[in-house]
Order: sequence, then structure tokens, then C-alpha cells
Amino acid sequence: MLFEGNQRFVSGQLQHPHQGAEDRAAVAPAQRPFAVLFGCSDSRLAAEIIFDQGLGDLFVVRTAGHVAGSEVLGSIEYGVSVLGAPLVVVLGHDSCGAVGAALTAVQQGTAPDGYIREVVERVMLSVLAVREEASTDPQQAVEEHIRYTSELILRRSSMIAERVADGRCGVLGLSYRLAEGTVRQVVGHGV
Repeated sequence: MLFEGNQRFVSGQLQHPHQGAEDRAAVAPAQRPFAVLFGCSDSRLAAEIIFDQGLGDLFVVRTAGHVAGSEVLGSIEYGVSVLGAPLVVVLGHDSCGAVGAALTAVQQGTAPDGYIREVVERVMLSVLAVREEASTDPQQAVEEHIRYTSELILRRSSMIAERVADGRCGVLGLSYRLAEGTVRQVVGHGV
């Protein structure tokens, strides 16, 4: 459903499902999203739009650089265990400011001030893993960070790892291209 919705978005054939007054009333008593979507908070990465979904379809969690702390992991677990979503999607994108800042920090040996520094430090492990490749192709760092975040969710959340192991849930890492509007799979666990 996500890939089909993205194809509609790319081609301009949007259906805008589940966005009317009747849909609002139908989901008001309870939500049953088909996926938890954990993505970057970049303003150009609005999940319901790029996947042509509507109210109640996606349980969306967003942070700069899709960095995952305890609040994020708790939110993802809530979407899976309480709301029953059988899929967790990690959505990264090209030209990510957090990945770019981490690349700069690694190359120049500096880091930004304030709480932005914490975001950059959480992305830095991904960048360090592909430092050489990313120096000429920053997309390598983006994709490594998508893989890293997907695997981090499985390492840190035994509840999600158990559900993936027994086939009740999948974790999918996707990369979004800003100019084209397309997504492609980078990694999948239990999918």
C-alpha cells in the first residue's frame, strides 16, 4: 500500500484516501494504522502526502535525522503493541541536514552547539561506518543511517524483535528522493 501510494504521488494521480468528514468520524473512536512510520522531521517529508494515505492509516513519529531515543522507541512500540501495526518503516531521505552535519563534523572535527549536537552525535556512528564512501557520495551515509536506525530498533526493542522473529511484524528501511518524490527499499527485516 505504501509503494502504490507513492506511485500515485509521483505520477500526480493522488486519491487522497480517508480524508473526508465520514473518515474522520469513523476513526475518532479508535485508530488501527497499518504501519508505524518513523521518519526525519524534514518539512519536505510529509509521510501521509508522499504515500497518499489518510486519517488513521499511519502512526507517524518524526525526529531530525530520524534519531531514536527512548521516547521514539516507546512511541514505535506503542504503535506496534497497542495499536497493532504490523509494519515499522524507517524513512530517510537525500540531502538530510542531520546526515550532512554529521559528515561535516567527521570531516572537519567539529560539531554544532546546543541540542543540535546531540542529533549530530547520534547520526555520527552511521557516517563513520561509511566515511570513505560518503566523502564522494553522501547518499551512502544516508542509506547507512537508514540501515543503522532500522537495526537499532530491533536491538533496543525486544518487543519488536520478538514480533519480527515470529512473523507478526516487519521493519522496512526506505530512502526518499526529494526531487523525484520516489522511495526505494534500503533494508528489510521480517518483510
